[in-house]
Amino acid sequence: MKILLVCNPGGHFATMQSLRKFWSAHQREWVTYERFDTLQLQEKEQVHWVIKQEAREVWRAFANFGKALAILRRSRPELIVSTGAGLAVPFVLAGKLLGIKTVFIESISRAEDLSLSGKLIYNLVDELYVQWPECTVRYPRARYMGVAI
Repeated sequence: MKILLVCNPGGHFATMQSLRKFWSAHQREWVTYERFDTLQLQEKEQVHWVIKQEAREVWRAFANFGKALAILRRSRPELIVSTGAGLAVPFVLAGKLLGIKTVFIESISRAEDLSLSGKLIYNLVDELYVQWPECTVRYPRARYMGVAI
């Protein structure tokens, strides 16, 4: 299976790294933006660098949506996995338009409520995992499978 791993740097990148046991068994490519922690990827992984996009940066999200369409058409993954944050939104939207299965793993810091990204893609994503069982009370489509890190 070919997967596309989408995450912002920092804690979201650390969460994706903690899932290595899963993704290392598959052909994969990464989507993130350049920062000291993500630069290590270019040594051994296929990386698509995109525009830095944080929450509520709508114009950057539109720009990354265009990049997402191009990357997904070229890469042709069977699955998009994102640990957030803002980069998840354009890639999940583009993935849904192209018929690609999507998975979003919410941040461990979200104990009772979803992040803005999680809320925006809640009804679009194929699977949404949370790291606190309390989140499933307000969001019944979310699945609690334990802590990722």
